[in-house]
Amino acid sequence: MSRRRKIFLVTLLVSLVSFNQGAKEKSVVLNDKLIPGNVRLTNIRSSGPEFDVVSNLINSFLTRWTVAGAVVAVSKDGKLVFARGYGVTDTISKIETQPYNKFRIASISKLVTAVAVMKLIEAGKISLNDRVFGIDGILNDPYFKDPKDKRVYGITVAQLLGHEAGWSQRYGDQMFMPVYVAEKMGVKPPADTKTIVRFALDLNLSYTPGTGRAYSNLGYSILGLIIEKVSGMSYEDYCRKAVFEPLGMYDMAISGNLPSEKAPFEVSYYEPSDAELKPSIYGTGEMVSPSQGGNDIRNLGGAGAWLATAPDLMRLMLAVDGFRSRPDFLNDQSIRFMTDNDNGYAPVGWKTTVFDGTWWRTGSFPGSAGMMKRQSDGISWVVLLNSSSWNGPEIYSYINNMMYRVISKIDPWPEYDLFDYSLPIPLKVTLEKHKRR
Repeated sequence: MSRRRKIFLVTLLVSLVSFNQGAKEKSVVLNDKLIPGNVRLTNIRSSGPEFDVVSNLINSFLTRWTVAGAVVAVSKDGKLVFARGYGVTDTISKIETQPYNKFRIASISKLVTAVAVMKLIEAGKISLNDRVFGIDGILNDPYFKDPKDKRVYGITVAQLLGHEAGWSQRYGDQMFMPVYVAEKMGVKPPADTKTIVRFALDLNLSYTPGTGRAYSNLGYSILGLIIEKVSGMSYEDYCRKAVFEPLGMYDMAISGNLPSEKAPFEVSYYEPSDAELKPSIYGTGEMVSPSQGGNDIRNLGGAGAWLATAPDLMRLMLAVDGFRSRPDFLNDQSIRFMTDNDNGYAPVGWKTTVFDGTWWRTGSFPGSAGMMKRQSDGISWVVLLNSSSWNGPEIYSYINNMMYRVISKIDPWPEYDLFDYSLPIPLKVTLEKHKRR
């Protein structure tokens, strides 16, 4: 095949992916290479001179915090007006980061899970007050019977969503102890989600469900099991069919644990040089970095297993933001339950919901971090990083400060919507050019 014909086929492919697809873009395969639906959202769309000051601010942030690569997306009044990658996806290949690159999003996955559960509730499949365990519970499998602490029988769906189900970090985070749990339960490491839940049921709760609150990865992993039981599908498939596809999100995927399991267009992850190594979750005894086999990210399920692009996370956020600029995916009652701090459960899925209408969600693993924020003024943004060169959660305040400055420099605001943007050269023009040759 001639070089000119190869170039034409690639151009034709990109045109087909982009042309008149709107929000319904899917990934396609050509010559065994997966092309993501968001491929048209390249850096060139947000690289004009009007964004030079914005880019300088973001590049300065990457330099200060030794971040290899990042993606930033901004929307105003329901329109995606900025989406651009900075730095590199991999320090060896030095491939430029693009909006279509996938990142581990860690606990941002909890917002995905909460939306999926609320959709089941709206469909009448379950209710907030349904019991989770016991004969009349959703997870009434024999494997989960006879918990050590009988208060487990009082746990409801709403309490899992609100981190009020009785579990805490008293015994450590069960979801990050796959080798220890496997040893205690007599199974081959890493222990899967169901085994970890069974392990937790053999211990006492930290408090009576509904009388306190403690952040719980275990609780959201159990919500993933509830989704599977009620829908009859895997957690991944249900989220894809019931949430992602209706919203035009086609680039989400469950993360692997090892570099060899990277998804197409997934970034590499970078930790500090002095990061503490962990035993391999596969029980080999090898000491590895947490981002490369030291944590079992896949089995976090509903608590933190997703890979995502920044544009797809923006689609999700705009679908549950309560604004009228775009149709909401959930009804008003569901959105209020997730965000109204007066109801005793919120924030649900979100990390924080402030009374002035500002909501945000964060997530981090060794080697990655992300933050998404819905502001009360109709501006929303997503930031994803593929590095962790800091200690503790303070990075989020710096991300927030950076984005405050970035947003203040976008003037005037673009009128276009990158979600609906078509290639400037229509497909028929490209075909006619090729015919003339």
